[in-house]
Formats: sequence, C-alpha cells, structure tokens
Amino acid sequence: MTRIIVGISGASGSIYGVRLLEKLARLPDVETHAVLSRPGEKTLFHETGLSAKDIKSLATHWHFIEAIGAPIASGSYPIDAMVVAPCSVHTMSAIAAGIASNLLVRAADVTLKERRPLILAVRESPLHLGHLRTMVSLAEMGAVIAPPLPAFYTKPENVDDLVDHSVNRILDLLGLPPGDAHRWDGV
Repeated sequence: MTRIIVGISGASGSIYGVRLLEKLARLPDVETHAVLSRPGEKTLFHETGLSAKDIKSLATHWHFIEAIGAPIASGSYPIDAMVVAPCSVHTMSAIAAGIASNLLVRAADVTLKERRPLILAVRESPLHLGHLRTMVSLAEMGAVIAPPLPAFYTKPENVDDLVDHSVNRILDLLGLPPGDAHRWDGV
C-alpha cells in the first residue's frame, strides 16, 4: 500500500489538488490522506464551487487542519510521500521555517524530517528574492519544488489538458506514472 498525503493550501489552482486526488483514487493500492487549509477551502469554493465535503469524498482519509494529533503528524506513521498542490507562498514559507501551526505544515515538516519525498506545487508569480531563497532552502532540505507550468508540446485543447499535464508530472515524481500521460518523444 502506498500512502500519499495531499495538502491543498490557499493559492489559486485548487484544481491541481482536486485532480491529483481524483487520479490517485483510480490507482490500486494507493491510500490518500487529504488536508485542506482554511484559505484553501475558500479558494477551492471560489474557483471550483467545490466544498471541503467534496474533497473529503475524494480521499481515503480526511484530516481537519486543526487536528495536530492526527496520525500524519507523527514520523512513526508510515507515509510514502506528501504533495502540497497548490502550495501558497505562505504555506511554503511556514514549511521552510518549521512553523508547524497546523496539520498541513506539521505533516510537511514531518515528511522532511523523515527524509520522505515532499513535492510543493508552488503557485506564485512573479517571484521576489525572498521567495527564491525560501525555495532554495526547501530544496536543500530535500523538497521538490514543482510549480504547475503548462507544456505546449502536448497540444492542449483546454484547461483540463493543462491541469492534467502538471498533475501527471507530479505523479511521475511520486513514482506512480499515469498511463494517460503525454510523453515528449523528441523532435
């Protein structure tokens, strides 16, 4: 059984977390643990019309953001990886500073300290020097910074194609390659 934590923070792009949970739910032997920040909940509803209840139904396990005693808050609980998609600069900065004031940041902190894969789909542009230094700091700690960026060699026909490409790249990073991913095959 592969256990993946999916955090959704307040950055624009909540569809990335939703689509990731949908794709992970289709994979055999994958268990998901979802955590949604309060700003993430508001952004999710604003952008998609979905509620926390909708996200809860996509995950194997749902954890309230305030539930700091949840299993995923402990290094002794076996998790294979964590993804924060989208990852706000606020959440990214809290993770980098080790400010574990909620379950999403605490789970990311535990993921780093246990040397497990942590993938951050940072959603911000433009970036100032502080953002870039924070990303460098996280990369030095072992996190993978994977901003959701479009690829046009895939010949996307709609927004869903763009979202799927970024989510498929995240699945590749998790070692769970999706069968429907469009691959670059050279020129």
